[in-house]
Amino acid sequence: MMAALRPRRSAMPGFGITMGVTLTMLSLVVLLPIGALVIKGTAFGPEAVWEVVNRPRTWAALWLSFRLSALAALFNLVFGVLLAWVLVRYRFVGRRLFDAAVDLPFALPTAVAGIALTTLYAPNGVFGSVLAHLGWRVAYTQWGIFVALVFVGLPFVVRTVQPVLATMDRELEEASATLGASRTRTICKVILPMLMPAALTGVALALARAVGEYGSVIFIAGNIPMRTEIAPLLIVIQLEEFNYDAAAAIGLAMLAISFVLLLAINLLQVWSRRRIENA
Repeated sequence: MMAALRPRRSAMPGFGITMGVTLTMLSLVVLLPIGALVIKGTAFGPEAVWEVVNRPRTWAALWLSFRLSALAALFNLVFGVLLAWVLVRYRFVGRRLFDAAVDLPFALPTAVAGIALTTLYAPNGVFGSVLAHLGWRVAYTQWGIFVALVFVGLPFVVRTVQPVLATMDRELEEASATLGASRTRTICKVILPMLMPAALTGVALALARAVGEYGSVIFIAGNIPMRTEIAPLLIVIQLEEFNYDAAAAIGLAMLAISFVLLLAINLLQVWSRRRIENA
């Protein structure tokens, strides 16, 4: 009787220790900084926070950062999945080189990436000079910010989709073709639903990286207030002016908007997984 009441020991020993270490690291790395930001904003006062946020310059910077980050994440969703498909499904000369180049944004310091992109897309750069002849200007415009955000976010989508593609059973595609489905229908009804949860995870990571990106953007953006000034730069400006309350207020606004966007992506991810399970 007493033996039956004893709790079963886990097959994975050390749960208490590992959970404690995990919660401690999570608190130190994530919860404490966010908590400090919230406390700073609360001490500043809701009305004062709204006064800082409700300025044309602040709204312009927030709108620019989140709009271009969302567009870059959607761009990376499409081309990241295509790039992962090519790297997994095809064998060609230089494939390993292309595969290694995907991780280049992870290896490069953000400032170095910003300088390199500015050099390439400046009016006298390799790509910028060609685009200038066509009447397009990338550097020191919003297009330059978009290019930088695509550059830093693409690896997140590729690396989250690649393992799923590598383990995907090709017999499902063959069965779909045997039943008479066209290639397009097979992609839309069989392949994409299986890739969607991983792809949405990559989009969430790319979006989170893009929203807070600073080093690779400020060199190519031009940093013109109301036009090419991103929200992280506005926070840095406030910190340099020792206006910590205003910086915390803008940080709180970014935190709230980011939370809503990531929550929406997570809900969409849960919906897509349930759809696959019920299919």
